[in-house]
Amino acid sequence: MIYYLILALAAFLAGAFPTSYLAGRLLRGIDLREHGSGNLGASNIYRVMGATPAMLVLAVDIFKGFAPVFWLPSFTGQIDLIVLKVVLGFAAVAGHVFSPFVWFRGGKGVATGAGVVLAICPLAMLLCLAVWLAFLALFRTVSIASIAAAVSLPVFVNFTLEHSGAGFTTIQAFSIALAAVVVFTHRSNIKRLITGEEKRLTRGRRR
Repeated sequence: MIYYLILALAAFLAGAFPTSYLAGRLLRGIDLREHGSGNLGASNIYRVMGATPAMLVLAVDIFKGFAPVFWLPSFTGQIDLIVLKVVLGFAAVAGHVFSPFVWFRGGKGVATGAGVVLAICPLAMLLCLAVWLAFLALFRTVSIASIAAAVSLPVFVNFTLEHSGAGFTTIQAFSIALAAVVVFTHRSNIKRLITGEEKRLTRGRRR
């Protein structure tokens, strides 16, 4: 049991790596939480610093979710243990959302969650990406695209995995829980969407 707790802690710390915060500090000398939307995510990096830093941050944040789920179970000798992968995935997402490195004020879990899903159910992840791109193109609003992709995840898991064994049930439960987490972390965005105050994705000027 202690060994599995150590793996979960490793996944949590991997997810907690403050990519956006470090990008702001190292590339611009700013605290990203004080600029743009104040969120530590790739979309805010894009608004404040441009496309290249945003793509780098996005790639690292996806990797933070993918790596623990894909590699850490191999240390147990049970690389197909779905429950462990799901636990590690939740730990990584929790680390990103509640990062102790930035006083537990992290991102919204979308990119890191995407990395987790990519490791567990890649086809569902690709379909969610298609939804995200479609909604982003249509509305030019990252929050709408992210919520739409997250809500569609349980549907795609249902259609892309075989409905047999405890593995399917575990992954389906995980997909529903992850969708709920993404909706919860976007609660302020939802309020702004209702009032018409949510900003569209625009690139900020370089300083």
